[in-house]
Amino acid sequence: MTNSPIFDRLTQLIESYIQEHKESPQKILIGYKAYYDLMGNTSFAEEVTNSALDPNKRKYQKIKIKITKDDYQLELD
Repeated sequence: MTNSPIFDRLTQLIESYIQEHKESPQKILIGYKAYYDLMGNTSFAEEVTNSALDPNKRKYQKIKIKITKDDYQLELD
C-alpha cells in the first residue's frame, strides 16, 4: 500500500501548517486507528520506525508523534 487518504490528509495538514506558521509543527497527534492505517504506507512506516528505537520517541519529518485514544484523530500542535 503506497498512498492512503489519511496519509494524503497528513501531508496536506503539515504543508498548510508550515505555510501558515512559517515553521514546522512541534507534535502530531494521531489516533490509534489512523496510526495503524498510516503504518500501512511504506514511506511513513520506514521513516517512523527508523527514527528511534523507543516507540514513544518516534518522529515523522522530524516532528514528534503522539498516539491518542481517539480513533482517527489527526491534528498538529
